[in-house]
Amino acid sequence: MALDRSTIWPYRDGEPGEFFYSRYDHPAGVQAERALGDLEGGHALLFSSGAAASTTAALGLVGPGQTIALAEGAYYGTSLLLRELERWGLRFVEFDQTGAVPDDVDLIWLEAPSNPFLTFPDMEAAAAHPARLLVDATASTPVLFRPLEHGADVVLHSATKYLGGHHDALAGMLVFAEQEDYERIKGLRGRTGPVAAPDTAWLVLRGLKTLEVRVRRQSETALELARRLVEHPRVERVRYPGLGDDRAARYMSGGFGGLMSFDVTGDARAVETSTRLITNATSLGGVDSVLETRYRWEGDRVPENLIRLSVGLEDVDALWADLEQALA
Repeated sequence: MALDRSTIWPYRDGEPGEFFYSRYDHPAGVQAERALGDLEGGHALLFSSGAAASTTAALGLVGPGQTIALAEGAYYGTSLLLRELERWGLRFVEFDQTGAVPDDVDLIWLEAPSNPFLTFPDMEAAAAHPARLLVDATASTPVLFRPLEHGADVVLHSATKYLGGHHDALAGMLVFAEQEDYERIKGLRGRTGPVAAPDTAWLVLRGLKTLEVRVRRQSETALELARRLVEHPRVERVRYPGLGDDRAARYMSGGFGGLMSFDVTGDARAVETSTRLITNATSLGGVDSVLETRYRWEGDRVPENLIRLSVGLEDVDALWADLEQALA
């Protein structure tokens, strides 16, 4: 696809065409939205980051005095965001997404699976609730799980992660089951401006072309590493949906993703700084494996010895050799 970086397009006979000002739409963005909409089975919008998509969803789907039920243990940045928005009258409560949803809420915000605890939500209970349902499916991707097919109204992705897939594009996506929600949030995006630039949209499009083969490979490798980590004497606990999570197995098709976390005995910081092949860095979902302790960012909401690992495309035995020497 030719990359059009224009910010304006000429009118035709005095009338705006499909593209007129890039804050509203541009060719690369629309192509990326159509591609992801096809994957998810809904109407997609591209944003400048996952946080921008989350902010727009929160502001556009609930109002002052209304309450969001947020999955406990979900990405910590989401709770920080919602706490910021409390100044505008929005409220939120956290709940165990593997169980019942609180009664008096206006939007349910799940994560499938959660980051970094890897819990999988009770989709039946959430879909049966009268509140609108949003599912952050960043870690599963539409390759493994399509929430709109299970009662969700909105799907959220940090496209920076698996959708882009190369640690070089900062973007977010929202996908809507209903055209009405799509149109309203698209209008809000145009007025507030968090649209992704054409270059970023082009990189997301590139990532979508290899999404399935990457996620399948990452899932296979992650499952094998999780099984080996369970047996390692320095590992106290491994969190991964492929290790006996019956709910995840019912919903996720063809694998369980490339994200996991595990708790180690002793100094977790020493482990993360001892890897040679695996990069000690934040984020997830790229072709290169990365790991980090999460306590530095999240504090006491996570165990101090928890390490999050995002599995890339490297050889499984090479990754295991790196983990073994770091744990030693």
